[in-house]
Amino acid sequence: MYILFSLISIVTVFLNLIVIISISHFKQLQTPTNLLILSLAVSDLLVGLIVIPANTVAIIESCWVLGEYFCALLMYTTSLSESSSLGNLILLSIDRYVAVCDPLLYHLKITTRRTILASYFVTFLPLVNSFINPIIYAFFYPWFKVATKQILTLQLRHL
Repeated sequence: MYILFSLISIVTVFLNLIVIISISHFKQLQTPTNLLILSLAVSDLLVGLIVIPANTVAIIESCWVLGEYFCALLMYTTSLSESSSLGNLILLSIDRYVAVCDPLLYHLKITTRRTILASYFVTFLPLVNSFINPIIYAFFYPWFKVATKQILTLQLRHL
């Protein structure tokens, strides 16, 4: 199982690096659609570098050996990278929809500047969401307050 997941991770990283290098290096490839593909490749690169190897250990091993802090960091990183990938796929779908349904106005509606702004928005939206969700949970779910208090007191004891 380790060999299979390692191969998947290596292939994911290698192919996304090829996409990133190709689009970054060649100016003629820097179209709005390819910039969205570049953004998707960066978020998928993080999945191949961090999420797949760490989740492989979590799935195969019977106990978690990497510690509590890395467990929380892994959950956070997994959520952020998967949300970013999903957002980039949605942007690509919108881009292709406009290209097919309104090809004459495509270059007016989908510009490089708008594409970059949308890509930043989709990349940083999960970060904002991850800061807002704990606040919402704290107001509406009493168990969250208790769990947060236990986590914070556990961290203070180790310092």
